[in-house]
Amino acid sequence: MTRRPTYPSDTSDEEWAILGPLIPAPRLGGRPAHVVRRDIVDAIFYVKRGGVSWRMLPADFPHWKTVYDYFRQWNKSGLWARVNDALRVRTREGLGRNAVPTAGIVDSRSVKTSPTRGVRGYDGGKKVNGRKHHLIVDTQGLLLGVKVLPANITDREGSQQLLQELRQNQPQMKLHLFADGGYKGKWEGWVKTTLGYSVEIVQRSDANTRGYWLPQGQELTEEQIKTFRGHRGFVVIKKRWVVERSFAWLSFDRRLNREYDLLPQTTEAFIFLAFIRCMIRRLAAFAQPTAVSP
Repeated sequence: MTRRPTYPSDTSDEEWAILGPLIPAPRLGGRPAHVVRRDIVDAIFYVKRGGVSWRMLPADFPHWKTVYDYFRQWNKSGLWARVNDALRVRTREGLGRNAVPTAGIVDSRSVKTSPTRGVRGYDGGKKVNGRKHHLIVDTQGLLLGVKVLPANITDREGSQQLLQELRQNQPQMKLHLFADGGYKGKWEGWVKTTLGYSVEIVQRSDANTRGYWLPQGQELTEEQIKTFRGHRGFVVIKKRWVVERSFAWLSFDRRLNREYDLLPQTTEAFIFLAFIRCMIRRLAAFAQPTAVSP
């Protein structure tokens, strides 16, 4: 059977060989399935990458309602989280890491919502009216868990919900968590006593020296001047840069640059799909033979 025209968001044959076995096959008995599973998945990736609504899927994909029904059914069954977990194990092993991570980095970002129904809140710190994406990733930047909540929920409160779900779903993980200064305080004690994880707060080296108040006529000391000169602009911070890179990966998908969906669970599914896409691309590259120079 001749395949439809391809799009940049489509899976390659090598990528589908990795992802396809993880997608549920049609049920035995009854009427044969009239759609190809790969076309369904490629249509979902098209929506994720292009940011279009379901109704705007090109006509050479299966009907948009069929695609959406499969997406919703698979999401409700927890398929995307399970696929993400399976691919993360393979990716970590391909990178020479242990299958089960022992460290995680927690962070969040606030995203504006479109003028639709659905939960939202106002993040006074970032001046964003929308939702907040709470993520925990391993030291390779691969997703361990995600929680989408109104933006007025603080980082500490949101991460508590995220970590409780992770502890319930992945009890075998014993993590050492890295977080920024916004998580400092009672949150650290809660993580240690409730979850049994260890915590390390990673701050900028100038975190406690910014914003000097000087009496009139007094000047900065040489040490203070050196501190300011040494930390201008963007500073790569140990461990925390990994989760920032993961957020940057999400920015390639228009569907995740702004909240269009009524349900936060839909956004969580697209975040899982974004990391799934990254991992199958990487695993396909692992499988390619390395050219040897003559």
